[in-house]
Amino acid sequence: MTGVDGVYNKRVIYDNGEGGVSILVPSTHCPSIDRLIQDVPAGRAYQVIDMSEVPTDRTFRDAWTFEEG
Repeated sequence: MTGVDGVYNKRVIYDNGEGGVSILVPSTHCPSIDRLIQDVPAGRAYQVIDMSEVPTDRTFRDAWTFEEG
């Protein structure tokens, strides 16, 4: 299942304001990337990335950082 505009294969990442990264994962009810982006807190920079870009090793997950770009 890929969903409209491939939303189920995408992730939205943003700086959580505490020195780490938050990752938004679409539910099966998410109709599009645009809808998922609405959940990013106002004023926060974000990036839409492919789910394959999210590290699978969660050992150092608290050390992940977000660089705007």
